Amino acid sequence: MAAPQQQKLKVNGPVAVTANRLTDGAVVWRTKAGGWSVALADAAVVTTAEAAIALLAEAGKRDLDAVGPYVAPVTVDDQGTIGPGNLRERIRVAGPTFELPH
Repeated sequence: MAAPQQQKLKVNGPVAVTANRLTDGAVVWRTKAGGWSVALADAAVVTTAEAAIALLAEAGKRDLDAVGPYVAPVTVDDQGTIGPGNLRERIRVAGPTFELPH
């Protein structure tokens, strides 16, 4: 796998870096402060490939907190509320799209 700085990345709108927390597999989002949060609202959102690559590179430096970081599309509404940008991220944030059997 190429280093994040060597990857070609297309950014067409707002994106954030997400991964899974190593201790329990929870979905986490890279924050502006350089940490991880389970709250999508805390995610650092960028709109350029250069900024996304920089976030991804920083996130990948230590695989002790979170693993498998990648750039994910997000939405930002007029009030600044961040939401998942595609079905995969909606599922990662909210769970399955159907009711699980009991």
